[in-house]
Amino acid sequence: MSDEAVKEEATRLLNAFDRLPRLVVFDLDYTVWPFWCECSSKHDKPSMYPHVSGIIKALREKGVALAVASRSPTPGIAIEFIKKLGLSSTFSAVEIFSSQSFKAEHFQRIQQKTGIPYSSMLFFDDETGNIRTVSKMGVTSILVNHGVDLDALNEGLTRFATST
Repeated sequence: MSDEAVKEEATRLLNAFDRLPRLVVFDLDYTVWPFWCECSSKHDKPSMYPHVSGIIKALREKGVALAVASRSPTPGIAIEFIKKLGLSSTFSAVEIFSSQSFKAEHFQRIQQKTGIPYSSMLFFDDETGNIRTVSKMGVTSILVNHGVDLDALNEGLTRFATST
């Protein structure tokens, strides 16, 4: 499916819901891209999962803010990959650092920077511990197995729309 076709389908999904998140937060490793940053070099050429770019474009066009929450021992590489992928101006908040707190600290900082309540956020991650922790904070959280795709977006929007 082309980037444009994914964007069109993501837009169709977004238009099907009356209630949308104000902020969508993405983990990076094995959520946005299919690798761990710490196993890469700043000189590598990164790639994203096939649906991610189209989904990001649709969310931005719909006026949904975007952020990154990533636990990584190599934040410099992650930042460099965000730049190489042309996503530097995409995110309202970028929190990339090593943490033992399963992303609670990341989300506290994102909430402080954006002023958006946890209940207005949607989060995608590939780690169960992160999903559990962030869900307890009131964030609608979706576990992905092979990166963010249209099915994960639909699941996230559906769960978000029915949350209180």
